[in-house]
Amino acid sequence: MNKTLFISTLTGVLILSACGSEEEQSGQAGSSEDTPQLVMGTSADYRPFEYVDTANGDEIIGYDVDLANLIADELGFEFTIQDMEFSGLITALQNEQVDFVLAAMTPTEERKENVEFTDIYYVAQDMIISLEGSDISTPEDLEGKTVGVQLGSIQQEYVDGLAEEMDITVETRNRIPELMQDVINERFDAIIVENTVAEGYLNNSEELTGETIEVEEQEAGSAIALPLESEWTDQFNEVLAELEESGELEKLAEKWFGGDAAE
Repeated sequence: MNKTLFISTLTGVLILSACGSEEEQSGQAGSSEDTPQLVMGTSADYRPFEYVDTANGDEIIGYDVDLANLIADELGFEFTIQDMEFSGLITALQNEQVDFVLAAMTPTEERKENVEFTDIYYVAQDMIISLEGSDISTPEDLEGKTVGVQLGSIQQEYVDGLAEEMDITVETRNRIPELMQDVINERFDAIIVENTVAEGYLNNSEELTGETIEVEEQEAGSAIALPLESEWTDQFNEVLAELEESGELEKLAEKWFGGDAAE
Protein backbone atom coordinates (compact mmCIF):
# COMPACT_ATOMS: atom_id res chain seq x y z
CA MET A 1 0.00 0.00 0.00
CA ASN A 2 8.68 7.86 -5.79
CA LYS A 3 5.69 8.97 -3.39
CA THR A 4 5.65 12.08 -1.23
CA LEU A 5 3.75 13.03 1.86
CA PHE A 6 1.31 15.90 1.48
CA ILE A 7 2.05 17.98 4.57
CA SER A 8 -0.54 20.50 5.61
CA THR A 9 0.97 23.97 5.80
CA LEU A 10 -2.11 25.39 7.47
CA THR A 11 -2.31 23.01 10.41
CA GLY A 12 1.43 22.79 10.93
CA VAL A 13 1.28 19.03 11.28
CA LEU A 14 4.63 17.40 11.87
CA ILE A 15 4.65 13.61 11.80
CA LEU A 16 7.83 12.24 13.28
CA SER A 17 9.53 8.89 12.90
CA ALA A 18 7.65 5.65 13.35
CA CYS A 19 9.43 3.95 16.23
CA GLY A 20 7.77 0.58 16.13
CA SER A 21 4.37 -0.97 15.70
CA GLU A 22 3.09 0.18 19.09
CA GLU A 23 4.78 3.54 19.41
CA GLU A 24 3.31 7.01 18.91
CA GLN A 25 4.61 9.58 16.51
CA SER A 26 4.39 12.96 18.16
CA GLY A 27 5.24 16.61 17.73
CA GLN A 28 3.70 19.66 16.14
CA ALA A 29 5.10 22.73 14.50
CA GLY A 30 3.57 25.98 15.62
CA SER A 31 1.07 24.38 18.01
CA SER A 32 -1.49 26.61 19.65
CA GLU A 33 -3.29 26.06 22.93
CA ASP A 34 -6.52 26.95 21.13
CA THR A 35 -6.01 24.40 18.36
CA PRO A 36 -7.56 20.94 18.96
CA GLN A 37 -4.88 18.25 19.24
CA LEU A 38 -6.05 14.85 18.02
CA VAL A 39 -4.42 11.42 17.75
CA MET A 40 -4.94 9.36 14.63
CA GLY A 41 -4.68 5.59 15.02
CA THR A 42 -3.49 3.49 12.10
CA SER A 43 -1.62 0.31 11.18
CA ALA A 44 1.28 1.35 8.98
CA ASP A 45 1.68 -1.90 7.08
CA TYR A 46 -0.99 -1.27 4.47
CA ARG A 47 0.71 0.30 1.49
CA PRO A 48 -0.40 2.50 -0.22
CA PHE A 49 -2.95 3.54 2.42
CA GLU A 50 -0.41 3.90 5.23
CA TYR A 51 3.18 2.69 5.43
CA VAL A 52 6.69 3.71 6.40
CA ASP A 53 8.70 4.96 3.43
CA THR A 54 11.98 3.40 4.53
CA ALA A 55 13.75 4.47 1.34
CA ASN A 56 13.37 8.13 2.25
CA GLY A 57 13.05 8.15 6.04
CA ASP A 58 10.83 6.90 8.83
CA GLU A 59 7.68 8.93 8.28
CA ILE A 60 4.34 7.24 7.81
CA ILE A 61 2.90 8.25 4.45
CA GLY A 62 0.07 7.17 2.19
CA TYR A 63 -3.45 7.87 1.00
CA ASP A 64 -4.96 7.91 4.49
CA VAL A 65 -2.30 10.28 5.84
CA ASP A 66 -2.91 12.67 2.96
CA LEU A 67 -6.64 12.46 3.60
CA ALA A 68 -6.17 13.18 7.31
CA ASN A 69 -4.14 16.27 6.45
CA LEU A 70 -6.84 17.54 4.09
CA ILE A 71 -9.50 17.08 6.77
CA ALA A 72 -7.30 18.74 9.40
CA ASP A 73 -6.82 21.70 7.04
CA GLU A 74 -10.55 22.23 6.75
CA LEU A 75 -11.48 21.67 10.40
CA GLY A 76 -8.51 23.43 11.96
CA PHE A 77 -7.05 20.69 14.15
CA GLU A 78 -3.56 19.22 14.46
CA PHE A 79 -2.84 15.53 14.87
CA THR A 80 -0.18 12.99 15.65
CA ILE A 81 -0.14 9.40 14.41
CA GLN A 82 -0.09 6.34 16.64
CA ASP A 83 0.94 3.16 14.82
CA MET A 84 -0.39 -0.12 16.22
CA GLU A 85 -1.65 -3.53 15.17
CA PHE A 86 -4.83 -3.34 13.11
CA SER A 87 -6.64 -5.66 15.50
CA GLY A 88 -6.14 -3.18 18.36
CA LEU A 89 -7.50 -0.05 16.67
CA ILE A 90 -11.14 -0.38 17.77
CA THR A 91 -10.07 -1.00 21.36
CA ALA A 92 -7.78 2.04 21.20
CA LEU A 93 -10.76 4.19 20.21
CA GLN A 94 -12.89 2.79 23.01
CA ASN A 95 -10.11 3.37 25.56
CA GLU A 96 -9.56 6.95 24.31
CA GLN A 97 -5.98 6.21 23.27
CA VAL A 98 -6.77 7.67 19.85
CA ASP A 99 -9.40 10.14 18.64
CA PHE A 100 -10.03 8.69 15.19
CA VAL A 101 -8.85 5.77 13.07
CA LEU A 102 -7.80 6.10 9.44
CA ALA A 103 -6.65 2.66 8.36
CA ALA A 104 -8.70 1.60 5.33
CA MET A 105 -11.22 0.13 7.78
CA THR A 106 -14.51 -1.35 6.59
CA PRO A 107 -17.57 -0.32 8.66
CA THR A 108 -19.01 -3.75 9.41
CA GLU A 109 -22.11 -4.17 11.55
CA GLU A 110 -20.03 -5.76 14.32
CA ARG A 111 -17.65 -2.79 14.43
CA LYS A 112 -20.56 -0.35 14.44
CA GLU A 113 -21.62 -1.77 17.78
CA ASN A 114 -18.48 -0.32 19.36
CA VAL A 115 -17.55 2.74 17.26
CA GLU A 116 -19.16 4.92 14.62
CA PHE A 117 -18.05 5.56 11.08
CA THR A 118 -18.04 8.35 8.56
CA ASP A 119 -19.33 7.92 5.06
CA ILE A 120 -17.28 5.66 2.77
CA TYR A 121 -14.30 7.42 1.21
CA TYR A 122 -12.84 4.60 -0.92
CA VAL A 123 -14.11 1.30 -2.31
CA ALA A 124 -11.91 -1.66 -3.26
CA GLN A 125 -12.19 -5.43 -3.76
CA ASP A 126 -10.37 -8.41 -2.29
CA MET A 127 -7.85 -10.63 -4.05
CA ILE A 128 -6.68 -14.19 -3.59
CA ILE A 129 -2.87 -14.20 -3.66
CA SER A 130 -0.98 -17.44 -4.22
CA LEU A 131 2.19 -18.74 -5.84
CA GLU A 132 2.42 -18.87 -9.63
CA GLY A 133 1.22 -22.24 -10.85
CA SER A 134 -0.96 -22.94 -7.82
CA ASP A 135 -4.19 -23.02 -9.86
CA ILE A 136 -5.99 -21.12 -7.10
CA SER A 137 -8.17 -18.42 -8.62
CA THR A 138 -11.61 -18.62 -6.97
CA PRO A 139 -12.92 -19.09 -3.42
CA GLU A 140 -13.99 -22.62 -4.42
CA ASP A 141 -10.32 -23.44 -5.10
CA LEU A 142 -9.56 -22.84 -1.41
CA GLU A 143 -11.16 -26.15 -0.44
CA GLY A 144 -8.66 -28.14 1.64
CA LYS A 145 -6.20 -25.24 1.72
CA THR A 146 -4.54 -23.12 4.42
CA VAL A 147 -5.44 -19.47 3.95
CA GLY A 148 -3.78 -16.49 5.62
CA VAL A 149 -5.53 -13.22 6.52
CA GLN A 150 -4.79 -10.15 8.63
CA LEU A 151 -6.02 -10.48 12.21
CA GLY A 152 -9.19 -8.50 12.86
CA SER A 153 -9.69 -7.59 9.18
CA ILE A 154 -12.76 -7.83 6.98
CA GLN A 155 -10.85 -10.48 5.06
CA GLN A 156 -10.69 -12.63 8.20
CA GLU A 157 -14.44 -12.36 8.58
CA TYR A 158 -14.88 -13.37 4.95
CA VAL A 159 -12.59 -16.43 5.16
CA ASP A 160 -14.05 -17.47 8.54
CA GLY A 161 -17.41 -17.50 6.77
CA LEU A 162 -16.04 -19.67 3.97
CA ALA A 163 -14.56 -22.04 6.56
CA GLU A 164 -18.05 -22.69 7.94
CA GLU A 165 -19.04 -24.18 4.59
CA MET A 166 -15.71 -25.55 3.31
CA ASP A 167 -12.63 -27.39 4.55
CA ILE A 168 -10.35 -24.38 5.03
CA THR A 169 -7.68 -23.81 7.66
CA VAL A 170 -7.60 -20.12 8.57
CA GLU A 171 -4.33 -18.59 9.81
CA THR A 172 -3.90 -14.99 10.94
CA ARG A 173 -0.99 -12.57 11.05
CA ASN A 174 -0.82 -9.01 12.38
CA ARG A 175 0.94 -7.43 9.40
CA ILE A 176 0.52 -7.68 5.63
CA PRO A 177 4.25 -8.26 4.92
CA GLU A 178 4.09 -11.31 7.19
CA LEU A 179 1.25 -12.72 5.11
CA MET A 180 3.12 -12.15 1.87
CA GLN A 181 6.27 -13.79 3.19
CA ASP A 182 4.38 -16.80 4.51
CA VAL A 183 2.68 -17.49 1.20
CA ILE A 184 6.05 -17.18 -0.59
CA ASN A 185 7.55 -19.60 1.96
CA GLU A 186 4.61 -21.97 1.33
CA ARG A 187 3.33 -21.82 4.89
CA PHE A 188 0.02 -20.79 3.35
CA ASP A 189 -1.54 -22.01 0.14
CA ALA A 190 -3.08 -18.57 -0.37
CA ILE A 191 -3.82 -15.29 1.37
CA ILE A 192 -6.61 -12.79 0.90
CA VAL A 193 -5.93 -9.04 0.97
CA GLU A 194 -7.42 -5.92 -0.56
CA ASN A 195 -6.62 -5.56 -4.26
CA THR A 196 -5.21 -2.04 -3.91
CA VAL A 197 -2.67 -3.31 -1.38
CA ALA A 198 -1.96 -6.55 -3.24
CA GLU A 199 -1.04 -4.86 -6.50
CA GLY A 200 2.13 -3.34 -5.08
CA TYR A 201 3.40 -6.75 -4.02
CA LEU A 202 2.36 -8.40 -7.28
CA ASN A 203 4.20 -5.77 -9.30
CA ASN A 204 7.40 -6.48 -7.38
CA SER A 205 7.30 -10.27 -7.29
CA GLU A 206 7.52 -12.87 -10.03
CA GLU A 207 6.55 -15.58 -7.55
CA LEU A 208 3.05 -14.34 -6.75
CA THR A 209 -0.16 -14.19 -8.71
CA GLY A 210 -3.53 -12.71 -7.78
CA GLU A 211 -7.18 -13.01 -8.74
CA THR A 212 -9.95 -10.59 -7.77
CA ILE A 213 -12.81 -12.12 -5.80
CA GLU A 214 -16.14 -11.41 -7.47
CA VAL A 215 -18.73 -11.22 -4.69
CA GLU A 216 -22.09 -9.55 -5.23
CA GLU A 217 -22.98 -8.95 -1.59
CA GLN A 218 -19.73 -8.33 0.23
CA GLU A 219 -19.22 -5.53 2.72
CA ALA A 220 -16.79 -3.16 1.11
CA GLY A 221 -15.38 0.30 1.38
CA SER A 222 -13.15 2.26 3.73
CA ALA A 223 -14.41 4.78 6.28
CA ILE A 224 -13.00 6.77 9.19
CA ALA A 225 -13.79 5.32 12.62
CA LEU A 226 -14.54 7.53 15.64
CA PRO A 227 -15.86 6.95 19.17
CA LEU A 228 -19.62 6.56 19.54
CA GLU A 229 -21.39 9.93 19.51
CA SER A 230 -18.20 11.74 18.55
CA GLU A 231 -18.55 15.48 17.99
CA TRP A 232 -16.28 15.12 14.95
CA THR A 233 -18.30 12.63 12.88
CA ASP A 234 -20.66 15.10 11.20
CA GLN A 235 -17.81 17.51 10.57
CA PHE A 236 -15.67 14.78 9.00
CA ASN A 237 -18.59 13.82 6.76
CA GLU A 238 -19.07 17.40 5.63
CA VAL A 239 -15.42 17.64 4.63
CA LEU A 240 -15.50 14.26 2.86
CA ALA A 241 -18.50 15.42 0.83
CA GLU A 242 -16.68 18.63 -0.08
CA LEU A 243 -13.55 16.71 -1.08
CA GLU A 244 -15.57 14.38 -3.28
CA GLU A 245 -17.45 17.26 -4.92
CA SER A 246 -14.26 19.23 -5.55
CA GLY A 247 -12.48 16.22 -7.05
CA GLU A 248 -9.83 16.05 -4.32
CA LEU A 249 -10.71 12.43 -3.43
CA GLU A 250 -10.30 11.47 -7.07
CA LYS A 251 -6.93 13.21 -7.17
CA LEU A 252 -5.79 11.30 -4.09
CA ALA A 253 -6.93 8.01 -5.59
CA GLU A 254 -5.09 8.77 -8.81
CA LYS A 255 -1.94 9.70 -6.90
CA TRP A 256 -1.79 6.60 -4.72
CA PHE A 257 -3.74 3.96 -6.66
CA GLY A 258 -4.03 5.20 -10.22
CA GLY A 259 -7.78 4.70 -9.83
CA ASP A 260 -11.02 6.26 -8.69
CA ALA A 261 -12.32 7.07 -5.23
CA ALA A 262 -15.66 5.99 -3.81
CA GLU A 263 -18.62 6.66 -6.08
